[in-house]
Amino acid sequence: MGVTQGEPPAVARRRVRFALRRFRAATGLNQSQVAKRLSWSLSKIQRIEGGEVAVSVTDLRALFDLYGIEDGPETDRLVEDAQIARRQRWHEAAEYRRHLSKGVRQLLQFEAEARVIKVYQPALVPGVLQTSAYANSVLNWWDKSLSADDRRVRYDVRMLRKRQILDRRAGPEYHLILDQSALLREVGGARVMAEQLESLEEVSRLANVHVRCVPFDKGPHAAVLGPFQIIDLGEGDDDDAVLYREFYNRDNVTHDPDEIEFYRVVFEKLWSNCRDEDSTRRAILLESLRLRQSLEG
Repeated sequence: MGVTQGEPPAVARRRVRFALRRFRAATGLNQSQVAKRLSWSLSKIQRIEGGEVAVSVTDLRALFDLYGIEDGPETDRLVEDAQIARRQRWHEAAEYRRHLSKGVRQLLQFEAEARVIKVYQPALVPGVLQTSAYANSVLNWWDKSLSADDRRVRYDVRMLRKRQILDRRAGPEYHLILDQSALLREVGGARVMAEQLESLEEVSRLANVHVRCVPFDKGPHAAVLGPFQIIDLGEGDDDDAVLYREFYNRDNVTHDPDEIEFYRVVFEKLWSNCRDEDSTRRAILLESLRLRQSLEG
């Protein structure tokens, strides 16, 4: 049985941990009982089921035995997944560990396998849709907070994510909600912003990209929670999705179904309150035209 070379470790690890949680639940055992029977620490089983560590094949087989799971196609696939999950990918190379957060490295792997991506961005065009000049302007804003290498790696990753989502054959459905302020805030000056808006309008016409804007007249809304991204790896089941959230100085990926469901409800409510896609495109073009006219004096 050969290990699939293209499978992202984070996705394989996720399948293993959900299968193990399902097997344990079927036995009626809690985590403490499993740890005691295998002479493991409680934290070990918690880290395995929480996706914090990749389980070894030896430990995986010990869990199969405890749960009464017989060898077959499912166990073969889970063993393969366990092997994949322990393999280092380019996202985990020393340079990326040094310059990218754990959340971003995980995000890259989940985006590569996504079927649907839903993004809310209140202040900026998201990295996936940024032009080169816009991306550099955003990164340069951090000034002394980021080294030249930090900025270079983060810029490269933005461009990689763009290719991964927009250029990938059978790429994901990408749903983006922008607050109106993201269209009006000049990043990099009028020329850079006009080019960004023109690019955004063009990309929004792709069959798999759907962009809507929350206008100012909708007032305050639940997404004052900040930017977030829901990545569906299957058919929209919260057990087969991840949530990525960004904060000023940190980010994180969570698999918690309850939290994912909360943000999914927020997104859908926002989506229904947005301008439709055609109206959003018109608003984008009008703002880009205004900026072009300002450049002409």
